Amino acid sequence: MHAPTLPPSPWVRRFAPLVPHGEVLDLACGSGRHARLFAQLGHPVLAVDRDPAALEAAAGPGIVTLAHDLEADGARWPFAAGRFAVIVVTNYLHRPLMADLAASLAPDGVLIYETFALGNEAYGKPSNPAFLLRPGELLELAAGAGLRVLAYEDGVVREPKPARVQRLCAAGAGFLQTEARLDHLSAVNEP
Repeated sequence: MHAPTLPPSPWVRRFAPLVPHGEVLDLACGSGRHARLFAQLGHPVLAVDRDPAALEAAAGPGIVTLAHDLEADGARWPFAAGRFAVIVVTNYLHRPLMADLAASLAPDGVLIYETFALGNEAYGKPSNPAFLLRPGELLELAAGAGLRVLAYEDGVVREPKPARVQRLCAAGAGFLQTEARLDHLSAVNEP
């Protein structure tokens, strides 16, 4: 197994303890940094990517991999409604999938999303607006899907490289508000 090139995103690490137990979808998983994080927390993980080499690196105990190109002509969303306790998406944006992502969350499921936003062109790639979130776009997704926003950020990060990003953690209507414990999260990110 190949070592991941990057550690898990601090945003994903921050909210991983909040998620209900159940199957995790790591969409566009790359080398599997988030798949491994959730597998280590005891979740069964489905890691999906179109790159077989990435999936080989992502494979490991508790992780099932699936090669699937969701952007190919005629590609369809292959997952049932309500299947996943958690869906994690980082550094990937394909707008036609937004409604499918939300629909595939369990009623108490959690969506953790982090990707590049308009303004990132000042820092490098991606710079094409087709791959950059518009202001508030993740909030619109959550509202349109009936998800409750637990946390949202829109700004510039320095690590792992300077970039402009949007980040969202949102939950389905069945997610107990009492489980949205935010006061313990600073300890999760301490070394």
